Amino acid sequence: MEKTTIKKEIDINAPKEKVWNILLEDQYVRQWYAAFSEGAFAETDWQLGSKVLFKDTTNNGMIAKVVENTPNELLSVSYEGLLVNGEEDTQSDDAKAVQGGYETYRLLDSVGGTQLAIEGDMTPEYFDMMSEAWDKALLKIKELAEVHAN
Repeated sequence: MEKTTIKKEIDINAPKEKVWNILLEDQYVRQWYAAFSEGAFAETDWQLGSKVLFKDTTNNGMIAKVVENTPNELLSVSYEGLLVNGEEDTQSDDAKAVQGGYETYRLLDSVGGTQLAIEGDMTPEYFDMMSEAWDKALLKIKELAEVHAN
C-alpha cells in the first residue's frame, strides 16, 4: 500500500474507560462514524483477531482485523480489503492498495482526563478528505465522552 498516515490527538475531559466505550459501543460508534459517512457502523465484537466490517448504508466499506486490543489503552486494526455491495474483496487492485494499512487508537492519561491519539493509514488521494473527517469525528468523540462522563 502506498500510504500516508494521518496522526491526530485530542484532550477529553472524561476518564479513559468512558472514552473507550465511546470508541467501541455501537450506539456511540454510529454517531461519530457519521463524520466519515452518514449511517456508517462497524460489524465486529472488537476482540483480538476478530474481523471488522466497516460498512455504510450502501453495504460498501472496508474489511479489517483487530490486531491489538488492550482495554482502555490501545486498539489497532489492520486493513485486509474492501467491502463492495456486501461482497468481500481482497484481490482487486483497489483492495490490495489498502492492505497492510493500520488504524490505531491510543488512550493516555492527561490532566483532567484522557488524551486520545489516532493514526490512520490511507492512500494519498484520500488524505485531505479523511483528515477533515477525523477532525469532525474527534470532536464528536470528545462531545459524547464528556456528556456521558457523569
